[in-house]
Amino acid sequence: MKYLLLIYSNPENWEHPMFLRSSEALAMSPADRAELVRQADDLYKEIAESGEMVSGTALADSVNTRTVRVRNGVPATTDGPYVEAKEQLAGFFVLDCESLERATEIAARFPDARFGAVEVRPIMEISGPAV
Repeated sequence: MKYLLLIYSNPENWEHPMFLRSSEALAMSPADRAELVRQADDLYKEIAESGEMVSGTALADSVNTRTVRVRNGVPATTDGPYVEAKEQLAGFFVLDCESLERATEIAARFPDARFGAVEVRPIMEISGPAV
């Protein structure tokens, strides 16, 4: 089953990895921040080697985001992803795991979960037309 892990953060500035930009991480010693990076690197290596990592990427600063809504056939475009949202979507990973529990276990190991949030969502398998 595939799962989408959405990484949310309220960054001091928009630079990746986002977990190092939180006020809590910025207050840590350089050695503790280096340990966070090591843990993240170990996790990424583990899920790549296990075949659970399908893809993942960091997103650009939300100031470059546009939201499009069409109402009564008329498109309206606004800058930014969400109105008054403090946490912004910073990136995502697609995992292929045996269960929701395994995807949740992996999400909890992302350093971002300590300072922001990691949302785990199952991805629906959509069948194509019968051939």
